[in-house]
Amino acid sequence: MSKTILAVLEQRENKLKKSAFEVATTAVSLSKDLGIETKAVVVGNEIGNLDDISKYGIADVTHFKNADLANYSSTAYTDVVAGFAKETDAEYIIFADTALGKDLAPRVAVKLNAGCFIDCVDIKTSDGSVVVTRPIYAGKALMELTPKSEIKVISIRPNVFKPQEVDGDSLNLVTKEVASPDLSTRVTEFKKSEGKMDVAEADIIVSGGRGLKAPENFKLVEELADALGAAVGASRAAVDAGWRPHREQVGQTGKTVSPSLYVACGISGAIQHLAGMSSSKYIVAINKDKEAPIFSVADYGIAGDVFEILPELTKEIIKIKG
Repeated sequence: MSKTILAVLEQRENKLKKSAFEVATTAVSLSKDLGIETKAVVVGNEIGNLDDISKYGIADVTHFKNADLANYSSTAYTDVVAGFAKETDAEYIIFADTALGKDLAPRVAVKLNAGCFIDCVDIKTSDGSVVVTRPIYAGKALMELTPKSEIKVISIRPNVFKPQEVDGDSLNLVTKEVASPDLSTRVTEFKKSEGKMDVAEADIIVSGGRGLKAPENFKLVEELADALGAAVGASRAAVDAGWRPHREQVGQTGKTVSPSLYVACGISGAIQHLAGMSSSKYIVAINKDKEAPIFSVADYGIAGDVFEILPELTKEIIKIKG
C-alpha cells in the first residue's frame, strides 16, 4: 500500500469547524509537494456539512459514526484515528492545534510510535523532506525541524493556514459505524456562550487588560468589538481578577490566536500574553505607557488613555461602516 497523508477533520455540534478546512488545505498542499495521496477522517455522529470538504481538494473522506461520538472522547477518538492511520498507511497525520487537537494529536502519536510536532505555523518541503516551523521560548523565537520518524503527527495553529477552495472532485464519502467505542473518558456537554465568538477562531479580536481598571469598563471593549464584528478577548490579569471568563483569555495559559487584526486595549504585553497573539497579521496597541512591551510587537500603536480613545475609535468605525 502506498503512503498517505491523513487530514483529521474536527467537528462540533454536528458541523465541521473552520479549522477542518484549514487542515484540509494544508494536507492537500503537502500532498502536491510530496506526490502522496490525501485522505480525510472525521469522527462524530450526524455531520451536516461534510460535502463542503471536497471544495478544498479532498475527495476521499471516511466518517466514523456513532451517537456516543457526537462529543469528544479521548479514548474512543484515539482508537479510531490511530486505527485508521494504520489502515491507510498514513505517513503524515495533520490536526488542528485546537483544544481537541492539543489532546488528541499526542495520544495518536504515542499509539503509532510517531514523531509529534505541535502548534506549527509553517510547513514546507525542501529536497523531498518536510520542514515544520514552530514557536519556542514563549514565541520569542521560531524553530525549524525536519521530522525523521517513520510516521509524523503534525498540528497546525488555527487561523495561520488559510483555507483555499479549489476545483474539487465529487466527494467519495464512506461511513463506518463504530460498535461499542471505548468511552472511558469523554466530554458530556458543551456550553457555549450564545452570541459570543470563540477567540480561537475569530478573524478580528479586541482584547482588554488590567488597564481597564474595573470589569464594568470592558463595555468599551465590547462596543468596539461589536462595531468591528470581532470577538472579545482578555489578558490573564483580567481573567485572574474575575473580570472576564477564562474562555476569553489570550496567552500562554489561555488560547493561542492568529487573527487578521488584534486590538490590545490597556494590555501591557507580558511575555505570556505575547506568546498567545504575536502571530496576528496586524496588531494595534492602545496603552498610556509608552514603554509598554506590547508596542514592541504592534504594527500600530496609540500611546494614550483607553477611556478616551476607545469611545472615539468606536464612533469612527461605526461612521465608516454606516
